[in-house]
Amino acid sequence: MSLVDFSSDAFIVAFLLYCLSFTFYGMAVLGKRFRKRDPEAHVTKWGKIAFVTATIGLICHLVYFFTRWAGSGHVPVSNMYEFMTFLSMAIMIAFLVLYFLYKKSMLGLFALPLAILIMAYAAVFPQEVQPLIPSLQSYWLGIHVTLAALGDAFFAVGFVAGLMYLLRTVNFNEKDKQSRREQRWLELCMFAIVVLLGFIVSVYSFRAAGYHAEFNQTNIDPATETSTIVKVDYDMPPLVAPYNSETISMQPFLGMKSPLFEAPSWMHGINAGRKFNTVVWSVVSGIILYGLIRLVIRRPIAKVIQPVLNRLDPDDLDEISYRAIAIGFPIFTLGGLIFAMIWAEVAWGRFWGWDPKEVWALITWLFYSVYLHLRLSKGWQGKKSSWLTVIGFIVVMFTLVGVNLIIAGLHSYAGTD
Repeated sequence: MSLVDFSSDAFIVAFLLYCLSFTFYGMAVLGKRFRKRDPEAHVTKWGKIAFVTATIGLICHLVYFFTRWAGSGHVPVSNMYEFMTFLSMAIMIAFLVLYFLYKKSMLGLFALPLAILIMAYAAVFPQEVQPLIPSLQSYWLGIHVTLAALGDAFFAVGFVAGLMYLLRTVNFNEKDKQSRREQRWLELCMFAIVVLLGFIVSVYSFRAAGYHAEFNQTNIDPATETSTIVKVDYDMPPLVAPYNSETISMQPFLGMKSPLFEAPSWMHGINAGRKFNTVVWSVVSGIILYGLIRLVIRRPIAKVIQPVLNRLDPDDLDEISYRAIAIGFPIFTLGGLIFAMIWAEVAWGRFWGWDPKEVWALITWLFYSVYLHLRLSKGWQGKKSSWLTVIGFIVVMFTLVGVNLIIAGLHSYAGTD
């Protein structure tokens, strides 16, 4: 067995241990509601078991990282599969750091699902070891990406704590305008999470079914007015066809024998249509899954979750959220901006080029700069601060995922098959 194959096995073991740890956290929280004697001891017992399981899972995750590094010959952060798996590992590291600081087991009930979702999302992308293009053949790549991802991981845990604060404090019994607005926005956050989950479910479902479609796309170079024909493969039913393309083969899906429409012409790149199709499928599958969940529980998802958090101190959650971002900000500053600019100079001969990923990394940094300023200088705490952590993580995820799926740029090498 090669080191790369062994690393894949270690990754699967880590994923399963994280799922088991999440189950133990659920037993700790939900089980205490049925314990008549000493429910807090029940939480402590199962919380420790969940924590130990998560720690073993992280060790397996680290084994994956270092064996893949040894097997591939470079730091495994060079494409979307490797980066997202590293991000999930960094989230677990950030969670364990904050657990040692605050000893709040409940944080695992939300941090672990986030890491699990990101690992499942990573597995959507091609997992083969890919040779590095010249711009990636630099040790600055590992320094830049790993530090940027670690900073994002602390932002993610800050988001988790902020979301828990909102779930704990938003009053679902009030009917005034302000309360209804908070309820709607919080439920929209739940919907966004379900959209990600729905996308993962749909990708794996079509992959298991062996779905495939092919198109020939005609690309015209405006400078030379020459045209080239490129084959584009789809692994999901093509609701959106590539721009200026013809169908070569397409398996029927629910009576649909041809795409519903073409991607707009302003979406540049060979894979633009496929990426847009992915975005559309994410929304469609998310809406369907969200509708099914609401049909079963017959209440807003946030309202169902809220009773689980009743025993938590909102001030502790607010403090954890702030500390996570305060730790992550200087790490992201080094990795996402300073070392990124050094790498850009080495790779492309300039420190800054207004590439979409560079712009959104700057937007992320500016947003969290504003967050810290409002928190420290203007006294924005509690709900105001927590809503900012939610918005900030949306910006982070768009920078990491949305830019690759929607906008073409120098960072589009990151494997979005």
